[in-house]
This record gives sequence, C-alpha cells and structure tokens, in this order.
Amino acid sequence: MELGNFFKLLWKHKNLLIIIPLVTIIVSFFLVKNLADKYISSAQIATGIIDESRHLLDADPSGAAKEQSIAHEFSNLIEIMKLKTLINQVSYQLILHDLQQPVPYKPYSKLFLSMNNAARRHAIELFTDKFNKRESLSYYNKDENGLNELLRSMRYDERSLRKDLYINRDEDSDFISVSYESDNAQLSAFVVNVLCKQFIDYYTHTVRQNETDAVNYLSNLLDEKRNALNTKTNQLQQYKIKNGILNLEEQSKSIFDQIMVYNDRKQQAQRDVSSYDGAIKKIDDKFDPKERKYIEASVSKYNQDVINSQDQLHILTDKYVRSGFNPKLRPSIDSLSNKLASQINETSDKYITNPLTGKDDLVKQKLTLEVTRDLAKYSIRAISNSLNELNTKFNRLVPFDATVKTYNFDIDIASKEYLDVLNKYNQTNLQSTFSIKLRQVENATPDAAEPSKKMLLIILGGIISFSFCVIVLFGIFFFDDTIKEPGDLVKRTQLPLIGHLNTVIGSLDLKKLWDVEHRDKMKLFKELIRSIRFEVDQELRGEKVLGITSLADHEGKTVLAISLAYSYSMINKKVLLIDGNFNNPTISNTVQPKIFIEDYFKNNPDNYEAFSASTNVMGNHGGDVTLLEVSDENFIRSRFNELKMKYDIIIIETPPLSSLNKSKEWLLFANKTIAVFEANKDIPKWQKDDINYLRNLEGKFAGWVLNKTDPKKDRF
Repeated sequence: MELGNFFKLLWKHKNLLIIIPLVTIIVSFFLVKNLADKYISSAQIATGIIDESRHLLDADPSGAAKEQSIAHEFSNLIEIMKLKTLINQVSYQLILHDLQQPVPYKPYSKLFLSMNNAARRHAIELFTDKFNKRESLSYYNKDENGLNELLRSMRYDERSLRKDLYINRDEDSDFISVSYESDNAQLSAFVVNVLCKQFIDYYTHTVRQNETDAVNYLSNLLDEKRNALNTKTNQLQQYKIKNGILNLEEQSKSIFDQIMVYNDRKQQAQRDVSSYDGAIKKIDDKFDPKERKYIEASVSKYNQDVINSQDQLHILTDKYVRSGFNPKLRPSIDSLSNKLASQINETSDKYITNPLTGKDDLVKQKLTLEVTRDLAKYSIRAISNSLNELNTKFNRLVPFDATVKTYNFDIDIASKEYLDVLNKYNQTNLQSTFSIKLRQVENATPDAAEPSKKMLLIILGGIISFSFCVIVLFGIFFFDDTIKEPGDLVKRTQLPLIGHLNTVIGSLDLKKLWDVEHRDKMKLFKELIRSIRFEVDQELRGEKVLGITSLADHEGKTVLAISLAYSYSMINKKVLLIDGNFNNPTISNTVQPKIFIEDYFKNNPDNYEAFSASTNVMGNHGGDVTLLEVSDENFIRSRFNELKMKYDIIIIETPPLSSLNKSKEWLLFANKTIAVFEANKDIPKWQKDDINYLRNLEGKFAGWVLNKTDPKKDRF
C-alpha cells in the first residue's frame, strides 16, 4: 500500500468527506443551541499536613515528612470526601431544601409533583432522620426505595452528583479544592459548602473517636503492664525472703573464695604428710629391731604423756579448723605444742644408755616428725570436711541463682514492655491534643456562568465526524486486497504482465475503433491494444495459435479477443478468431459465423470442403460439450496445422479456468496463452490452483492482461 493511493481514495470520496461533517455541524448546532449555561463554584480546605507550624510537637524533630507519605495522606482525604455516605448527606440536604423551600434548585420532576402534603411531610421526616444518623436509604425497603426514586427523578442521587463533582489537591500546596458544576449558581455553591462541612465534621469525629479509642486502649494496656511488672517484682522479693537470700552474687563469691583457701591448705598438708613419711622411713631404716625394742621399753611411760598431749592437740586443731581458723584458738594451740615438745625432750633425757646412745638424736627427731605428721593428717580430714560443707552450701546456691535470674529476666521484659507502652501512650496522648484539624478557608459562592462551549462542541462535532470518515476510509483502504494496478497483479501471482486495458465509458463499438471520428474517445484503449499486440508478437516468435483465458467468467476475454483480431487485421494480417467457450458463446451470438467448431473439427470431408479461406470467425453451437468430445486430439492437431497454413494468427477464446478441463483442452493446442484479469477484484483461495496451473505451462504462458483499469492512471 502506498500513501499516495490513500490520498487518491480520499479525493475520490471528497464529496462524502464534505457532506457528512457539514451535516454533523448543522445537527450539532440545533442540539446545543438550547443548552443551559453552566455555573461552577469552588471552595478550599486547609489540611495542615505540610504546615510546619502545626507539627512543632511531632515526635520527629526534623519535620521533614516524606513526599510519598504526604501524597498518601492527601489521597486518603480525597477518597474520604468521595464516600457514598458524604455524598448522600448532600443529597438529603438538597431534597430537603426543595421540599421545604418555595423556590427549588431544579424544576420539579413528575414524581415530585405527584406527592401530596402527607407524603412530603413523611419524606421530610425520613430524610432528616437519615441525615442525622448518616445512614443510606435501603433498596430493599419499599418506603425508602421510593425516596431513592425521588432523588433519582430530581437528579440528586449519589451517581448524578458525582458526575459534576471535582475534588483534587492544588498542585503541591496544603489545600484541597472542591468544585461543582450545574445549571444553577446557587445549587453549585450549596453542594460544595454542604459537602465540605459534612466532610470536616465526619473526619473530625472519626479522628477524635480513633484517638480516644487509642488513648483508652493504651491506658488500659499501661495498667496491665504495670501490674504485671509489680507482680514479677513481688514474686522475686518473696522468693529471696523465703530462702534467706540477701545478695546471691556476693554470697556465692565469698563461699567460692573460702573453698579456694581450703583447697590450698589441704594441698599443703598433703605435701607435708608425704615429706614427713619419707623422713620417718629414713630414720627407721637406721634402727634394727633390738634397738627399737630397747628404746620402747625405756620410754614407754613418757610416751604415754606424749600421746595424751597429742590427742588434746588434735581436738584443739579440729576446733580451730571448724571455726574457720579463729585467731582466738591460736594461743592455746601454741601452748599445747610447746608442752608436747617439752615432753618429747624429757623422753629423750630419760633414755637408758647403752652402746647405741649415739642414735638418741635420731629417736628424738623421729618422735617429733611422727607428731607433726599426725597433726598434718588430722588437719587434712578437718579441711576435707570443711570443703564438703562449703561445696554443699555452694551447690545449694545454684538453683537459687537460676530461679533468681529467671525472675530478673521476666522483670526486665515486663519493664521494657511497660516503658514501650508508656512512651506510646505519652506520644499518642500528645498527638491527640495537637492532631490535624481541617478548616474550610474559602467558602463556595455563586459565580458567573462559564464561557459557552456551544461553538466548541459544534466544531468538535465536525472534526469528529470528519475524522470518523477518514478512519473508515482508511480501514477500507487498509483491508482492501483487491488488485487495482498491474504491479499489484504481478506481486500477487508472481507471473509476468504483458499489458492492461482501461475502462471505456459507454458502449464499446469495436467496428469504429479505428474510425477518425472516434479517435479521441478510443485513443487510449486503441494504444493499449496495440501495446498488447506487440507483446504478443514478441512472445509468439513466429508461432500462430494464441489462447485467451481467465480465472472466472466475465473478466473481459471476449473484448480482448475481438480487439486483438481487429488490431491484427489493421496490419494486414489474416486472422482467425475461434469462439471456444461452449458455456457462453458470446462471439458466436454476436457475429453469427458460418463455420462452427462442432462441424469443422469432426472427421468429415464435407465439413472440410465447406470451410472457406475467407472465413475469419469460427463459432460454436454451445451446450455441455468439450473440445476433445468433438474429436480426438490427433485429428484436432491436424486441423490446426491446416489452419496455420491458411492464417497468419489464430486467436482462441477459451472458457475460464474455473471450468477445469474445458479450458485446459483448448490450451493444449495453443502456442502461447494469455490470461485476462478484471481490476478491483481479489484473488480468492480457490483460484490459487488455477494460478499454479498457469505457472506450470512450461513457458507457454505469455502473461496477464489487467482489464478495466483506471483510465486516469494510463497516460502517454
């Protein structure tokens, strides 16, 4: 498709493009001339959302509110104002005004005029009740549904009011603009003011109620968290009192320190015992049995005193250890130790001398070491008992510590929850005191009528109708697959083209085609026929039989065949025109020939003698018959060979390819074939096989002739 062709289509339908918009403009003029004037009233509401002076006590000291959050708040306010509940409030006020005031905002509807006084009083009472309660009328209640019908009849219903109601934010300001358009200036101002007042009251009441509910909820939650914290604290106190816990951490630390001291002393005593045992063993090794017997017999009395002193020292040492090494017992231990040492010395002095008296010092040392060793061993037992007692006390503190930590953890959680709720309570309480308060800063007042849009509507109607016509024509042009030009036919069929013929206005008289008086009228057609004749000669290259066919009936084969015959006769060619279309023998009916196909192509000598060399048209009798049914192929070829001897060119008009074999039988005997296609027609799918047949004619297909083209495009 080319854009130039589309403009040519528009120019072709220029009258349509002028008449339809003109009619639309005239109709629009009569439709809009009686339109009422429009009145718009506007009001502004200050929200305080981006007013910094009203956010001094906000929790965020920066005061830099996010743009997205601000946009959400304004969107929320605008959607609240569009609620059906608030629009219904305006509807109730409008209908109540018309019911109670002598001058209504709109002309009374038929339903309104049909109401009697009692019905009006009932309507006023019910509308007032619904207005005070902010309730909607029920469609399921017959009485209330009737009032809904009354609102719709006066066009005061919610859907009608929304059509002319405009609510938006003034750019990036703190204000919301509300405007309404109607036929009455008082009505526009009344709707805007009532809606703004109802919106502010509704929003203020809703916000105040929400804030009160939030504060009350947080207050109750704060009491609950405080009681929970006190309960956890009292439980910990009672547990400490019951188990005698003052400071669990200090107590456990003190016991642990004592355990470490006793462990050190126990290890030291164990080392002393080991060393004393080793020393005593060395001394024993120096005495034989006889010497020990002598010594024991001599000092048995003194040894008894030493043993008694040792027992007393053991008892006193045990008291000293159990008392936690009380310094008051230390002098008694030292005194008893001195006494024991004196007794040991006395024992040494009383030895009975014998030849072995050189070992007296060893005996003395042994006794001293044995006493010291025994003291160390007994102290180990005392220290172990004390360690066991300390470990028992320490182990008793472990479950206490776990329980106390659990209580402390619960108290920490309860304390944190309490503080969080307390902060939230204080913040909410503060914000509720200084919450945003909406204010109507500009009331709606009746204003002058808006500039008339009648002329704009009329012009717009003309433009729309013109555009619609252009779109329709473009749709026709875009979806038009018909073949209008020779190039389109070549692209669609991928077959060559040898020429085209223009559309001739009026009747086509071929006998007068070359007359001087018709030269101007038929000049273009005659030149196109000459061009086709030349192309046919180039294709035939000395051959003489030309077949003319088409895809369907009435494509123009007869006109082309007769025109070519006349054209060849004008150049002194001896032409034979054969009417091979048995279904539609137009040439035979027009020329009334003397020789017919059924006679000539039969194997009959009489028919052959009857054929004259002066004959230039061979017709047929018509009917349901084919060429090969007239005679066999070989005989027909022989007849064509005879005709080639007599004529310079033989033109055969065959049936269309849609007749299947009737056309193809004629094409068997043609040297070249041309096909006629009528312009402004499409190629349906069922003709694709016929086009493929033409492609497969093995060089015998000369090309297309496009018939009935636009004569304005064919200029020389």
